[in-house]
Amino acid sequence: MRILIAGASGLIGTALSHALRSEGHDVVALVRRAPSSPAEFQWDPAAGRIDDTALKGADAVVNLSGAGIGDRPWTRARIEELRSSRLGATQTLTGAIARTDTPPAVFLSQSASGYYGNAGPAVLRENAPAGSGTLARICAEWEAAAHEAPAGVRVVTTRTGVVLSRSGGALGRLMPLLRLGVGGPLGNGRQYWPWVTLPDVTGAFSFLLSAPVSGPVNVCAPESADVNSLIARLAGALHRPAVLRVPAPVLRLVMGQLADELLLASQRLEPAVLAANGFQWQHPSLTEAAAWVVNRD
Repeated sequence: MRILIAGASGLIGTALSHALRSEGHDVVALVRRAPSSPAEFQWDPAAGRIDDTALKGADAVVNLSGAGIGDRPWTRARIEELRSSRLGATQTLTGAIARTDTPPAVFLSQSASGYYGNAGPAVLRENAPAGSGTLARICAEWEAAAHEAPAGVRVVTTRTGVVLSRSGGALGRLMPLLRLGVGGPLGNGRQYWPWVTLPDVTGAFSFLLSAPVSGPVNVCAPESADVNSLIARLAGALHRPAVLRVPAPVLRLVMGQLADELLLASQRLEPAVLAANGFQWQHPSLTEAAAWVVNRD
């Protein structure tokens, strides 16, 4: 397949591009700077501009664009940037797809587990309603924008959970503390995080490019875990203690609204669509995932 990726330089985009090329696919990327190779095409999603030739011959478009959710405090301006960066990129892509003589067969557009808001211990399959809160509203608009793709294009919106990787991502700031034995759970630790390893994210995205699936897909591991279990398993794999709990009031004081929506919110996702369609995880259990994360070989 010829696959066009927006957001190819991020954590998921970099890993996905490498994985798809290793499978023999032709991968091209959208970049904001001047292209440096024939595999790059320029765009300016904030202005709605794109080199339409990027879509020529494309079998699939993957949309991973959007400002980092946890990179900065959530000021009013930052929240608007989180929203506009996602909607602008998605609308620019759906507009380009509509202008193409032969549209790609599939448009895979990223969303997030934040779609469900803070849902406590309830099991969340793809048919669960949207939650409340800033991130839930952004995700709902983001997914609606993806479905503006023209009729005949299979649209998949991946509600990705907390991505576990060996560097960067959600654990980028936590892992060094755990390695030193000075990390611990966040809040009471009973909130569920829908975790998934980076190899399984790339595997799921590759799978969804050809699987007969459309609509929302929960991208997470089949084994659910609360933060207490997740931190304990990672620390155990490192042979380190994890007893220095960070109380919720401290997180709120330091991080404000971001703490409630990212760190303290509970989302117990079930990857029902992936499981029903026969997807095979590399790291289906938290024990396997923790061993992979801490193994640098």
